[in-house]
Amino acid sequence: MTATVATRASERPDVREIIDPERIMVADGAMGTMLYSRGVFINQCYDELNVRSPELVLDVHRAYVKAGAELLETNSFGANRLKLAQYGLENHVAEFNRRAAEIAREAAGANVLVAGAVGPLGVRIEPFGSTSREEARDHFREQMHALLEGGADCFLLETFGDLGEIEQALAAARELSLTTPVIAQMTIGQDGLTPFGATPEDVARTLDEWGADVIGLNCSVGPQAILEAIERMAAVTKRKLSAQPNA
Repeated sequence: MTATVATRASERPDVREIIDPERIMVADGAMGTMLYSRGVFINQCYDELNVRSPELVLDVHRAYVKAGAELLETNSFGANRLKLAQYGLENHVAEFNRRAAEIAREAAGANVLVAGAVGPLGVRIEPFGSTSREEARDHFREQMHALLEGGADCFLLETFGDLGEIEQALAAARELSLTTPVIAQMTIGQDGLTPFGATPEDVARTLDEWGADVIGLNCSVGPQAILEAIERMAAVTKRKLSAQPNA
């Protein structure tokens, strides 16, 4: 397999566009859904495809670029040590995440930015579970370090239900880089609340205070519910907002 060379920073769009409140940026869509439509069964580890079937992942990225995406998410949503352990692949965190970023970088070329996608750990952290905040932060930092190595321009924390957990992901991102933009997205239900009961206003105020560059919501509900929640968030923060509703 030919190694992918990350595009030089000087050849990429200005990463500051991500946080510019006047700049509307169109991101890509679902990765897992597209891989499933190409015959990848849901019982497989989708993050492993970055190594096992990189051309398949590359084709999805290229399709989104062709459709007009200005920001690509890496195929790394579940590529943390705890989730990979479910497949016996916990020792491949660095490899899977680095390749995820390299593949997205190849598809992005000189005109599209790459967001290193980071999802929840799949376990509850203290005080709701046995995983400590420090352990959670370590797991996030391990994943994010490899995403940066592979050429990610920013981090996208997505589908978090617990503010306490996304706090540790944010902290890990800042420990690695004070200049890499962080998009922090929570998930809500039809009641407009996160799984742990936070309101859109709670989410916006808290993530703003913790220094997320872009604040948003994704998945779970459709466009109308997301729009209503985003409007409530806009009333309490000056941060740029992002929305990825469930189709």
